[in-house]
Amino acid sequence: MNNLLYTVAVIFIIIWAIGFLGYNSGGLIHILLVIAIIAIIIRVIRGQSPV
Repeated sequence: MNNLLYTVAVIFIIIWAIGFLGYNSGGLIHILLVIAIIAIIIRVIRGQSPV
């Protein structure tokens, strides 16, 4: 589960970066970024490495 959470966070960050640099798709990209950051914060709080 932990690896899945981290993988999803990384995918969301990549999607956000592509959307931010490629085109403006409104608030959806920023919502994905927030979800990815929350997933990384949860991982750090649980005492695991964020990388």
